[in-house]
Amino acid sequence: MEHFDVLIVGAGLSGIGAGAHLRMECPDKTFAILEGREAMGGTWDLFRYPGIRSDSDMFTLGYRFRPWKDPKAIADGPSILQYIKETSREFDLDKEIRYGHRVKKASWSSEDALWTVEAEKSGGETARFTCRFLYLCTGYYDYKEGYTPEWPGADRFKGQFVHPQKWPEDLDYKGREIVVIGSGATAVTLVPALAEKAKHVTMLQRSPTYILSIPAKDRIANFLRAALPSKAAYALSRWKNVLIGMVIYTLSRRRPSAIKRFLARGVEKELGKEALPDFTPTYDPWDQRLCLVPDSDLFESIREGKSSVVTDTIKTFTETGIELESGERLEADIVVTATGLVLKLMAGLHLVADGDPVDLSETLTYKGMMYSGVPNLASALGYTNASWTLKCDLTSEYVCRLIKHMDKNGFDSCTPRINDPSIERVPAIDFNSGYVLRALDTLPSQGTKMPWKLHQNYFRDLAMLRYARLEDEAMEFNRNPKRKRRA
Repeated sequence: MEHFDVLIVGAGLSGIGAGAHLRMECPDKTFAILEGREAMGGTWDLFRYPGIRSDSDMFTLGYRFRPWKDPKAIADGPSILQYIKETSREFDLDKEIRYGHRVKKASWSSEDALWTVEAEKSGGETARFTCRFLYLCTGYYDYKEGYTPEWPGADRFKGQFVHPQKWPEDLDYKGREIVVIGSGATAVTLVPALAEKAKHVTMLQRSPTYILSIPAKDRIANFLRAALPSKAAYALSRWKNVLIGMVIYTLSRRRPSAIKRFLARGVEKELGKEALPDFTPTYDPWDQRLCLVPDSDLFESIREGKSSVVTDTIKTFTETGIELESGERLEADIVVTATGLVLKLMAGLHLVADGDPVDLSETLTYKGMMYSGVPNLASALGYTNASWTLKCDLTSEYVCRLIKHMDKNGFDSCTPRINDPSIERVPAIDFNSGYVLRALDTLPSQGTKMPWKLHQNYFRDLAMLRYARLEDEAMEFNRNPKRKRRA
């Protein structure tokens, strides 16, 4: 059984970032990265649908420590995957990754101050590891299956169903009629990309989504890159976009009517006033994620007649397409079910602490990364209102600070404890997207006070995770007298 100081689970964007942080900040620590699939990259290797791209700018989705150098701020999937691979090579992480190791169970022993981790290998056998600290970078959704609702008559449809999470490499859609069901980031990405070859693409949505067109290339960032050293230009561009994102989010919460008017004017300018009903949701901006489209590609596709948007509900499938509640029929050769993800924290990992199963739904999140009553374990989870990597970078910094603090003071374990009886439980995610609502009962909660409260605010997290003291009233540090320590 191999032993490591730290085990990272997941070799995607956050897992490779975690490995790089350990290399930089804890160079004396041994670690391995366990990856269930046979390739690194996570989301950016799994999803292969046409047009796949980031839904955040790469100056904030990229790592803080490694500048994004491509002229495009809204990047395509292959470019992001290449960025992850280059980061792995730069920090010599390739040799630390164990592919085909799907982590199934992790058991904590207070007596030994160790996690024992069991992973199912590709051949079916079980590999076991021990570690002092377990860092989960597994993302937030089920990699095996996406979400597809049950529709009446779906079995009658003679065409082809495709889910973006399992896009067939050999799918020929040239000259075909396509219906994309959905209105989120995946749908608005797919529609203009498919429309380049398809006969026509219809985006069928049950309800609209707020959509904002932005330039694919950040002119200010590219100017800074030409005028300044790479790291300085990247840092300025990153802070600029963090600030812009925070301003838009704050205004959306405090003055939603003003942001609604701003977004509506953008749609009206692109498609005319008659298109507004298909782009005006019933909820306020940022109650669900705001969708970005680079260089108005979705609107351009609609203007050119290559695609269209229909807001309606499905009555039934027919042999040749879909009949809507309004009576309208949509003919289709291919139906793409861009209907969302299945939320699955920790990739379904079964946690046990001193022989007792851990029910995550009964825990509170500590600083948005650890769980009440669970020692020496953290999760890299990004923001719902900003780039994923902004929070994951801060989490990795904090984990490294925590490990060094424990070494310096001779601590073997750190466990968040709820010591304040006045703290109330509230949902951890204040977001009404379907994939969140479907899984809310299985998720940890947050508290009503710090450090149990989630702010979804980069500036507050920056102060708390990078600069604030590590010892507080909620964190319990322990020494294990039985453990032998290295000199």
